[in-house]
Amino acid sequence: MSLDIADAYVHGRNAMIEAGVGIGKSFAYLIPGLVINQLTRQPVIIATSSIQLSEQIHKDLRVIGSRLGFTTVRSVVGKGMGQYACRYRAASLYKPEDADSPLNRLVERIMNYEIDERADIEGGVRDAIWSDVNVTDCKFEHCRYKTTCSFYDMRAKINARPGDMDFIIVNQDLLIRDLIKKKEGAKALIAERPALVVIDEAHNLEAKVRDARTLEFSYRGTRRVLEDALQILFKQSADKELIAQVNFLKKCTGEIFRQVEADLLRDAKQDNDRIKVSAMLSLPLRRGAQLMKDLILSLSVLSSRNEREIDDTYEAMNGILELFQALSGMQQSYLIWASKSQQEATLSICPKNISQFLKSTLFNGKTSVILTSATMCQGGETLDEQYAYLAQSLGYRGDYMERQPSPFDYDHHTMMYIAKDIPYYNHENRKAYLEAAYTEMVKLCNLTNGRTLVLFSAKEDMKDVHERLIAEGDHIPWAVHVQKEGSSQDGVIAEFRGSKGVLLSTGVFWEGINIEGPDLSQVIIFRLPFPVPAEPVYEYKASLAEHPLKEVFVPDMLLRLRQGTGRLIRSETDFGVLSILDSRLSAAAKKDYREKVLKTLPFKKVTEDFRVLEKFVKAKRIRYTV
Repeated sequence: MSLDIADAYVHGRNAMIEAGVGIGKSFAYLIPGLVINQLTRQPVIIATSSIQLSEQIHKDLRVIGSRLGFTTVRSVVGKGMGQYACRYRAASLYKPEDADSPLNRLVERIMNYEIDERADIEGGVRDAIWSDVNVTDCKFEHCRYKTTCSFYDMRAKINARPGDMDFIIVNQDLLIRDLIKKKEGAKALIAERPALVVIDEAHNLEAKVRDARTLEFSYRGTRRVLEDALQILFKQSADKELIAQVNFLKKCTGEIFRQVEADLLRDAKQDNDRIKVSAMLSLPLRRGAQLMKDLILSLSVLSSRNEREIDDTYEAMNGILELFQALSGMQQSYLIWASKSQQEATLSICPKNISQFLKSTLFNGKTSVILTSATMCQGGETLDEQYAYLAQSLGYRGDYMERQPSPFDYDHHTMMYIAKDIPYYNHENRKAYLEAAYTEMVKLCNLTNGRTLVLFSAKEDMKDVHERLIAEGDHIPWAVHVQKEGSSQDGVIAEFRGSKGVLLSTGVFWEGINIEGPDLSQVIIFRLPFPVPAEPVYEYKASLAEHPLKEVFVPDMLLRLRQGTGRLIRSETDFGVLSILDSRLSAAAKKDYREKVLKTLPFKKVTEDFRVLEKFVKAKRIRYTV
């Protein structure tokens, strides 16, 4: 794999490489990366989709650099602003009369320089509390706390001049935001001329690009941007016509969100439902779009000491312009939906096609880009066929490298069990499905005496199962854990390892979690992770496909399923069971995708007979006693 990457760099090509669990993927790209950096004196950019992997790469660099004889390797880990504490915000929140509240205690620790990042908080912190103190609208050079701010320091380092930084490790969100800024001609976030770009966990790139290019608008937020633009422009020209123009745009905004509120009241069944927005052709949005263009042009020619403030307002105003154009029908290339979270209506727009954006900004031949992950491929005879779904989704241009399989002995160390008697899941029979799946799950957890990670694709299912397990109390012979809010799960993983119990999880636990040894002896997939057909992105992708199930929903489900099942075997000595509580995968169901799933997953021993599974667990001594 290292040689493939070096070859791609030498010939100025991009490369896509699937690297199975356990081959040493990060070593494979860091070794040529170190040599390339030493030769060129230009930084290597590595983008991941998890903080855990970013931190691990940071540590691996030290190990590999030392082994290869590089005395100093200068690297920085760049995280999203939401991971950093903001002392400017914290300072305004302290209330002496409420000193013992969780928020006040957190504020005090931030102001005492005990906490710089969310990861510094042992045991984690609830999203609702952290959102009050994290970095949001940074003042950058104008903040009195900048000299002690980890976020400000990180932003300076990732945008270092060539020769000042060797490795820049960022999350994919930050890389994508940088690509967007460079495309728009705005000031870059990350060093301009990298020697090489490596994107790890590249199976997530499409979703990350969509998220980054999805613009969200609330009534209050939109009004605030318009007021900021007025303040900046009026300070320069004192033109009273500006006040009338901004008031007109505020009135339009009010009408837009009145209609969105009515749509949500009528169509949304629960919080976070994404609904279609009614046509707004009767509103004067075209005139509003023209006024927005005039204001944006005025902002673009301004220059002052508050340059970053102008840049931020300029960028936000461009977003509102895109919203007006999309709602008025002037711009047909967006998906539009409304949702409501935390009691506030939100309007979202997202480009329909992201592949063209990546072609022009990432795969343009200026810098070699390496895409890698343990789960990139589907079934197929040729490499082109195996990489096709991901390559087409990303607009990828470049070479496909030979897949590097996992060295682990799945044939002898694992068995896959499919529960054939559980009813199919749908909204009408959810209760019957949950009852049968719960009973089967408990039986399976008893078989391995706990030591089980249960992966859910719906938070509602996880919540219902957790509540029932807690209600069962003393009748459950193993400890029950559930994932925590926030991105760091180190605390709950340590508790799980200590108790040898059962961990209920969704979201972040499908990938990037590494639990080696007998502490984890079983992974249960509660339900096949198909995307929701009504989600705007998948509804659009399905509308373009001749066979939506075959071309969109099954390939997407397989990428996620492979990530989840990859949590089971993490070392050469691991043994374990993969159990799937979804009878659509059983032989009797006769689903077309069964064969594709079985061929794509590495498990060769597959059974639907619980007694066969029991014999395997006994023979391999997977059932441990505390």
